[in-house]
Amino acid sequence: MKSILKPLLMIVAMALGTTAVATLPARALVELNVNKGNVEPLPIAITDFQGGDALGAEISGIVSADLKRSGLFAPIDKSAFIEKISNPDATPRFEDWKVINAQALVTGSVSKEADGRVRAQYRLWDTFAGQQMSGEQFFANDANTRRVAHIIADAIYERLTGEKGYFDTRVVFIDESGAKNARKKRLAIMDQDGANVRYLSNGKSIVLTPRFSPNRQEITYMSYESGQPKVYLLQIETGQRELVGDFPGMTFAPRFSPDGQKVIMSLLRDDGNSNIFAMDLRSRSTTRLTNSAAIDTSPSYSPDGSKVVFTSDRGGRAQIYVMGADGSGQTRISFGDGVYSTPVWSPRGDLIAFTKQTAGEFQIGVMRIDGSGERILSTGFQQEGPTWAPNGRVLMFFRDSAGGPKLVSVDLTGRNEQSIPTANFASDPAWSPLLE
Repeated sequence: MKSILKPLLMIVAMALGTTAVATLPARALVELNVNKGNVEPLPIAITDFQGGDALGAEISGIVSADLKRSGLFAPIDKSAFIEKISNPDATPRFEDWKVINAQALVTGSVSKEADGRVRAQYRLWDTFAGQQMSGEQFFANDANTRRVAHIIADAIYERLTGEKGYFDTRVVFIDESGAKNARKKRLAIMDQDGANVRYLSNGKSIVLTPRFSPNRQEITYMSYESGQPKVYLLQIETGQRELVGDFPGMTFAPRFSPDGQKVIMSLLRDDGNSNIFAMDLRSRSTTRLTNSAAIDTSPSYSPDGSKVVFTSDRGGRAQIYVMGADGSGQTRISFGDGVYSTPVWSPRGDLIAFTKQTAGEFQIGVMRIDGSGERILSTGFQQEGPTWAPNGRVLMFFRDSAGGPKLVSVDLTGRNEQSIPTANFASDPAWSPLLE
């Protein structure tokens, strides 16, 4: 396969020192407690970055959009700004920002270096404490300016919440176009906000269930190009592809282990049973993990690789089970009404996301790893396939409506649901780790 994506160039970051500020009464710097049940979005003012013509406004606009979509921040309309920032390195007039209730302020600039690189810098201010909270500058080529904006948004998110952001990430998915009875399905990748879509396959064969490797440069997926579903590995940046193995029967839902050394999947054997197998990618040896006269499928490793969550109908209908990574201690953890599918372990290790079908509806929910505390985040006519943002705070899934599937995200409160823009129908999303 010919290379489809250009390699990402290195983005260099440097910290910016604080500037002198007036002496003010001591006060704790502004922060968001994201562990509360109901988080009120933080009012934040994000000014257009100075210089760079339209590029400065573009970068600040991406930062603002990222933070707003998280549901934790409420960017203030620029028409309300009193002070017009002309020097982003100078101390702002904090009183002007407190008047409009901006609890945090972002200023920045963009410029072109002599070697052609773009230099973007930002400063984050606590307006009520009258202090700079953080500041960095980044050097990148023109092709990476959107990434710089996402990285800045991640830095602001982390400084104000204490947790890693998720904006400098990508999503691999299935792009679907054409008539419903002759749907063309292509493997595609995009930024988490729907920008920079690139196609990784030509659509001549049906492709399904792409999943990221923890090394960020590789995905596994299924293809029907030979008439039977087979599992492939694809190097995203080079386009190189290899067959994982030629398994007899049907193959379903491959996923990587956390160390990227194994792929776990469900295989349908001649006896008609679907069981779970793990393959070592170096030796290509397979290990059978389940051996039941039932349908065992949709395996997903815990973040430390010690356990696997999966679904099985061994109890009469599909429910969620957990076992050791060697297949030991298989234990049912879900006992709710309905049929459970596509369980995925959170990268934080504390929750398992799932799809649930009950009373004619599809639900996206989460539960603790022992099955307790089940919460439904979204309900729809037909929706499934949750995937976690790398910080474990947001889920993305696909919902079938208006003739085809579209991508949707929702946070753990269930109140911040967002549509993800795509040119065509889209399904089977998988979120990458943070890029390097």
